[in-house]
Amino acid sequence: MQETTQQQPLGSPPLHLAWWSASIGVFRAQTDASIVEPLNLRLVESHFTARADQLSAWRSTLPILRAAVAGLPGHWRLLFEYPLLRLGRRLDVVLVSDRAVFVFEFKMKQFDRAARSQAEDYALDLRDFHAGSRHHPIVPILVVSGAKAAAPNWPLLWNNYDNPLFEASDVSLPYLLAEIISRIDHRGVDIETREQAPYKPVPTIVEAALMLYRKHGVADIKAARADMSNLSATTDAILAAVRDAKATSTHIIVFVTGIPGAGKTLCGLNVVFSAETDAAFLTGTLPMVYVLNEALAKDAAGTKSKTEADRETKGKIQSVTRFLKDNRDRAAPPAEHVIVFDEAQRAWDAAYGAQKFDLSDSEAGITLDIMHRHADYAVIVGLVGNGQEINTGEAGLSEWGQALEKRPVWHIRAAPGVINAAEPRQCLFKTPPVGLTTNSDLHLNVPIRQIRSAAAAPWVDALLRGRLAEAAEIARQAQDGLPFFITRSLVDMRAALRDRTGGERRAGLVCSSGAKRLVAEGLWPKFDHIDAKTVANWFLKNWPDDVRASDALEIPATEFACQGLELDYVGLCWGGDFIRNPEWIARSFIGTKWQYPKKQDALDFCRNTYRVLLTRARYETIVWIPQGDAEDKTREPRLFDQTAAFLVECGAMLLERPLARPQSSNSPLLF
Repeated sequence: MQETTQQQPLGSPPLHLAWWSASIGVFRAQTDASIVEPLNLRLVESHFTARADQLSAWRSTLPILRAAVAGLPGHWRLLFEYPLLRLGRRLDVVLVSDRAVFVFEFKMKQFDRAARSQAEDYALDLRDFHAGSRHHPIVPILVVSGAKAAAPNWPLLWNNYDNPLFEASDVSLPYLLAEIISRIDHRGVDIETREQAPYKPVPTIVEAALMLYRKHGVADIKAARADMSNLSATTDAILAAVRDAKATSTHIIVFVTGIPGAGKTLCGLNVVFSAETDAAFLTGTLPMVYVLNEALAKDAAGTKSKTEADRETKGKIQSVTRFLKDNRDRAAPPAEHVIVFDEAQRAWDAAYGAQKFDLSDSEAGITLDIMHRHADYAVIVGLVGNGQEINTGEAGLSEWGQALEKRPVWHIRAAPGVINAAEPRQCLFKTPPVGLTTNSDLHLNVPIRQIRSAAAAPWVDALLRGRLAEAAEIARQAQDGLPFFITRSLVDMRAALRDRTGGERRAGLVCSSGAKRLVAEGLWPKFDHIDAKTVANWFLKNWPDDVRASDALEIPATEFACQGLELDYVGLCWGGDFIRNPEWIARSFIGTKWQYPKKQDALDFCRNTYRVLLTRARYETIVWIPQGDAEDKTREPRLFDQTAAFLVECGAMLLERPLARPQSSNSPLLF
């Protein structure tokens, strides 16, 4: 087989291909200068600022790598600077053998927690999102020249796809690599096609915002599954409405409906950061405002002053309440011709808006009137989560329909399902008005938040509606099993979350704001979602460096803090406010007793609260249901037992007692 070298030319190379790649045989024949030169060209193209540091790093890495691969087969392949679009980073070096994929991260100073997490996260990213790496062992190795590396805990299993992080110095790397290779029995990696295999990540909301802010389109970051084609189609339908409004000087409102985690926010953010619009993203979920603005400003601060970065990002992500208050009494139109109204189903009705926010009309009506001040054109994009109204006064789509009936000047675009929907809050109109155009592309029904199981969202819906047979059948047919586990031990839940969160994957506890008796278990269900610093620290800081981070697993976020956002792994602390007896019952704890509201709204809001909490995880949700206390009438063991039993009957798996994840030890140096 002829050995090849692959250097990506200047221009617009595929985003998932390495900057330089070649077989080991070709690599041996190349001089350091002949490798660094094309890498430097790509560095110039990418407008990288710290070029001298990067060039120095490559030059110091090449001799270490040459020594490490000296005895390896010549047809194995090396990939330099392999982009990971989801993370906005590049892998230093990837070695593709016929038995495993090795990920090398080179550092110049020392082994520290940040470097270890980074290297491990790279390997997990390939496992989850790269088709050529999936179902093969992936081995991350962190290399620090001149440092003392921790010795591996031999023996280790080598048929796993997810392997522990190894540490090596420049001296120990050749010996470590040879020993690892000798222990791997796996075969079957296709060396020649692996680099060109699809890499299609599913970013978090924060990662998506950062990527779109950097001008990557939604087509680059949609999920790998073939059933995700409607994500791009929905974005195209929204942008088509914007173009039509401009061309015809009309006012158009577009409703994008969808199940939890189907990508509505992703489509909305894509519109906001599109070159075709000068739009703002409005949300009533203050935690999302805080988290996205903090993340975007931090990302922009590398090239701009903090003041400039803050000003620019805060113009893109705004509080809907602040937007309405700032514009309701003005005669002039707002600065934005296009707004994306996130969680539009949560818009206040007129009565609640007057009581809480001194609004003279419903949020829907005021928003329509503000945007109609534009004499030329305006577009409102309403993102609607089905069954996610979680508070009094949130009237759902029906409130928008009533407001639009009074304002026939607006042209309406929506999916057919909003007409005469069975659920009153999900019904925009009982009969379609003249100005309505339906388009099935405006409904997203494929969950993308859940990376490992498309069955999660329909299972949650069946569970919360009490449909045992339907939920059990969904669980039975789930190809990779349900990503839901049940435990009665808070200690075991925390240990399992620690066990699962390798690399930079995040975990956190969540609970209902109505789960007030969790105080007896040592958990405080009153997360301050109004405080910007509290929210940003919880979602963006890292444990153990910062105990305020979600990963500390100390403070549970409530539905008001986490709606619209997400975590990789979630520990749901089930409260006594939503229990089986023998049907689902919603309760409110007042004073010293549980109260049983009679209105249907109470059950709906509580059910939707748990829908939000059960759909926050990208990987797995571990549900902890307390044992209760027979001597405490507010924590009846029987009710908790019945609730846990129902979840298990519906298909949730019992959590096995977690084992410690394999990691490099701190034993004396072996190499």
